[in-house]
Amino acid sequence: MESALKDLSTPTGGVEDVYGEDCATEDQCITPWTIAVSSGYNLLRDPRYNKGLAFTERERDAHYLRGLLPPVISSQELQEKKLMQSIRQYDVPLHKYVAMMELEERNERLFYKLLIDNVEELLPIVYTPTVGEACQKYGSIFKRPQGLYISLNEKGRILEVLKNWPEKSIQVIVVTDGERILGLGDLGCQGMGIPVGKLALYTALGGVRPSACLPITIDVGTNNEKLLNDEFYIGLKQRRATGQEYYDFLHEFMSAVKQNYGEKILVQFEDFANHNAFELLAKYRTSHLVFNDDIQGTASVVLAGLIASLKLLGGALCDHTFLFLGAGEAGTGIAELIALEISNKTKIPVEETRKKIWLVDSKGLIVSGRKETLQAFKKPWAHEHEPVNNLLDAVKAVKPTVLIGTSGTGRTFTKEVVEAMACMNKRPLIMALSNPTSQAECTAEEAYTWSEGRVVFASGSPFPSFEYDGKLNIPGQANNCYIFPGFGFGLVMSGTIRVHDDMLLAASEALAAQVTEEHYAKGMIYPPFADIRKISAHIAASVAAKAYELGVATRLPQPADLVKYAESCMYTPNYRSYR
Repeated sequence: MESALKDLSTPTGGVEDVYGEDCATEDQCITPWTIAVSSGYNLLRDPRYNKGLAFTERERDAHYLRGLLPPVISSQELQEKKLMQSIRQYDVPLHKYVAMMELEERNERLFYKLLIDNVEELLPIVYTPTVGEACQKYGSIFKRPQGLYISLNEKGRILEVLKNWPEKSIQVIVVTDGERILGLGDLGCQGMGIPVGKLALYTALGGVRPSACLPITIDVGTNNEKLLNDEFYIGLKQRRATGQEYYDFLHEFMSAVKQNYGEKILVQFEDFANHNAFELLAKYRTSHLVFNDDIQGTASVVLAGLIASLKLLGGALCDHTFLFLGAGEAGTGIAELIALEISNKTKIPVEETRKKIWLVDSKGLIVSGRKETLQAFKKPWAHEHEPVNNLLDAVKAVKPTVLIGTSGTGRTFTKEVVEAMACMNKRPLIMALSNPTSQAECTAEEAYTWSEGRVVFASGSPFPSFEYDGKLNIPGQANNCYIFPGFGFGLVMSGTIRVHDDMLLAASEALAAQVTEEHYAKGMIYPPFADIRKISAHIAASVAAKAYELGVATRLPQPADLVKYAESCMYTPNYRSYR
């Protein structure tokens, strides 16, 4: 009997089952033992250190890789060429997205090498517009955790959950509750695609180390009936928590983050619904290093485009009149930063500079007669005027030089609206900022055609160049990617402890300064994404300089040349040699 039991504990092949894994029944617990130093098969499975066929002969000997790889030794450049050829064979953008995510899961450095070297081609894949579709289908493409999911089930234990993340030196957290994903609405737990994508760009475009980035989804339920009835939905199948329960849970999260990671951890709020986004930003901006990309990042990148466009439109910012379609996070955030910039330049109180800016929401022009029924964040924009019910009449009444769309509703800049703008202005500026592409207020082709080629145009998602009357027009892309990676990197490299509005203005001016005469000649008001790492270094330097000036930077002494310092601190994805 004893010998029979002994036989059971020895698997075929004569290898002793030291930990009892092979003889344990399925309902018995075993310990998932690992080794401390990554080598052999484990090294090939570790995305941070895996180099695939690029391991040298010496590395293959030193790390027990002989026989685990084919004999050929490939360079990182050849691997990159091979993968780009493979990705370009896919016709469906979502398939390209999945291919990129699979690459990140097996070879982190090669993923970032691909993204940095081919940023203009791959940015629409890993970010808008493809990331929106990825979020809609995130449950079906989910394979392995890329961040932390903190649900109501973890109430009272959030600090403990944060400690489960393997990396301890976190510098940037991007967090969403999934309630307002792009223009797609409530996607609940499937909103994780947004923090994952944003942080990939923090690394690729801004130079923050990937190990210092942590994507988090706060799951408080969803009101999306389709998801609640989907048997494959990966989140809590319950209605969203609201009110005090919601804010208590978020407060526990913010307190735990600060306790676990310290004063200098940057928390970026992403795709929270309006009614929560403004309140969370206002509540925590005085006690935490927080940033809302939808409110502040969008505002900063749009302001940069406005500053740059003055070369084409003429005049100063204070000479222009602005009309917004959309009065949510993005619209009011942009409007406030424009008013602040004009105030800083003219020394006119911001209460006065706001009067150059008008907003239209779903009920029409925001005017003082509606003040009693307006949400708090809309009230500063309620100016004296007769009621106006639609955008076209608002354009005719206000006579704006700049029309900005943040409505989240596609095709709202109609032919009549664009023609009215072109009739009033020699060179109207139209910014159709809603994402994804299907939700843009108008297309670049429509804007150029209806304005007879005179419009200066920018959008949130990319549009192709368009030729009108023999002139090639290159649409600007007012993409937050220009701002948030460099902005966040500037905060991290200077050890800043609070975000100030003046830092956003500094970021806008730094971005606008990167637009050259060559770009202006093509109608561009943003520099090409191909230069994004250089652009991010300049933005980071400007943000850091402002932080030192305001006395909120803790990394002392201040470097003599902040641009060079930023460039020297940036993560680079080139392979390292292993000993």
